[in-house]
Amino acid sequence: RNCTERDSGSSNTDAQRPRNSTLHRLTRHLLLNYSKGVRPVRNWSKATTVYLDLFVHAVLDVSHSPFSLPQMWKDEFLTWNSSLYDGIREISLPLSTLWSPDIVINEFVDVSRSPDLPYVYVNAAGMIKNYKPMQVVSACSLEAYAFPFDTQNCSLTFSSILHTVEDVDLTFWRSREDIKNDKTLFLDDGEWELLSVPSHPRVLHMETGRFAQIQFNVVIRRRPLLYVVSLLIPSLFLMVIDLASFYLPPNCGTRITFKTSVLVGYTVFKVNMSDKLPGTAVSTPLIGVFFTVCMALLVLSLSKSILLVKFLHLGEDPRPQAPRLQADGDIAGTRKPPELLARKAPMEKILAELLLISSQLRALDWASRLEVNWLTLSYRLDRLLFWVYVLTLGVYAVTLCSLWVVWSAQ
Repeated sequence: RNCTERDSGSSNTDAQRPRNSTLHRLTRHLLLNYSKGVRPVRNWSKATTVYLDLFVHAVLDVSHSPFSLPQMWKDEFLTWNSSLYDGIREISLPLSTLWSPDIVINEFVDVSRSPDLPYVYVNAAGMIKNYKPMQVVSACSLEAYAFPFDTQNCSLTFSSILHTVEDVDLTFWRSREDIKNDKTLFLDDGEWELLSVPSHPRVLHMETGRFAQIQFNVVIRRRPLLYVVSLLIPSLFLMVIDLASFYLPPNCGTRITFKTSVLVGYTVFKVNMSDKLPGTAVSTPLIGVFFTVCMALLVLSLSKSILLVKFLHLGEDPRPQAPRLQADGDIAGTRKPPELLARKAPMEKILAELLLISSQLRALDWASRLEVNWLTLSYRLDRLLFWVYVLTLGVYAVTLCSLWVVWSAQ
């Protein structure tokens, strides 16, 4: 039995050796006189057509996306008759030993994290397939106005650096419709959702010649639920609480304390949420404008309450008192005889008391009228601010609902 197994193993090894020898012989035959510095065409006036494809795997950030860029082109010097080489129809060869098109992304990118695949597949007809994975950081214009209900469109434009369209032409590996709607490899479990990948071929005219280009537009939209729960709803809660403070009396000192606490809480909330808003100098997020308006309303309401308390206490300032009797009993400023002063002393004291009481009553009446006037003005301002609050919150709620409907309809 052992002899039989040994003979069987030897026969299998012998059966594999010719094929391995054929593969090595074919590789040496293809690369023996191959020059990777020359474009692989027998007729130099014929352009090399490069077929491109795009598979988006994920969206880590608006401008940070890992994807695959399959490329295929024909090398007229890497063909063979498969019947002469044990039926071998496809082999893998080192990319560094072959000519490859100089296809780059025109947008500013950082490809330092892109993995390097050293091999490509070559079939007997000379078609080379390079399944090139890339992880790039591209320059994408961020439209943050509708954040967090925003949709972004990031373009990736591929073209040759040196070869004009007469030497290297670009076309699509698959149909444009298949590329646009293909989401099979996309990891649909992050913040962003892939909508489509439309593509557009074009020819760029420059002084040095015409260059073929293919632009892929990666259209993605943000999932807003996280930001609605962590940003919008807490902000609305704080505004509703401050809205309830209008039911406190305007001259109540507790109202100032209450509004101060709400303003401090809203300030802390705004500082914390500023890191979550997208930073861009092109456009300002709509909810950022709303947060600023709400904070301005809080400051205005608190300032109005402080000024009201200040003006209400103006009535406590000392007011003009009744005329003071002179030490010698002279009210009119003229000297009286001692007998007359003795007779009029009780009456003058009574008159002085009456004048003092009258002066105090006039001061109290003046302070009361002043307080009533300020309270009336305060109630009117309160009513105005209250409806401004209600209008602001109503506009904001309608805007959020509209953005949600538009986002859901996409």
